[in-house]
Amino acid sequence: MSSVKTDRRQKIKWSIRNKISGTAERPRLTVFRSNTAIYAQLIDDTKGVTLAAASTTELGLKGVKIDNSKEVGKKIAEKAAEKGVLACVFDRNGYLYHGNIKAVAEGAREGGLKF
Repeated sequence: MSSVKTDRRQKIKWSIRNKISGTAERPRLTVFRSNTAIYAQLIDDTKGVTLAAASTTELGLKGVKIDNSKEVGKKIAEKAAEKGVLACVFDRNGYLYHGNIKAVAEGAREGGLKF
């Protein structure tokens, strides 16, 4: 049984996904936030492949905090640069562009990714 909050986020998520799509040159940067960690992935939707991923658990950081989210953004930008990806499309995954989601985006921009 799902809650009203998660159902609302799913509807927003589907609406966003209908409008944006990632390619090999410009993959989709999607963010998932749980209660304990934050995850970011670069996805090529044409092939259905994850090009790079980063998370607070991978970096050994505890908790979902602004500083930790910014570090995840920098790490995903670093991994993208290794793969030769310079630009991406940001997918906020139904979350508000605020707080930790915004921090991931800012960290990725600081790391060199262009949105």
